[in-house]
Amino acid sequence: MHASATLAPAIAPVTIPVRELLPWAIFGGMLLLLAIYFVGVEEGAAAIFNTMHVHEFVHDGRHLLGFPCH
Repeated sequence: MHASATLAPAIAPVTIPVRELLPWAIFGGMLLLLAIYFVGVEEGAAAIFNTMHVHEFVHDGRHLLGFPCH
């Protein structure tokens, strides 16, 4: 008895067009810039919020990333 070997078809990689990826990349970049602003800049005279709540919320992250704050 001879068993015939069958080969499974190769799985083709899925291509994602740039026009579908670009809006998500822009959205992610804007969120990243917003996060960098709040961690690195939101303090003092140029602050959007007049309280220190944002500063205290991101205080440890600010030191972890090397931003001075004191």
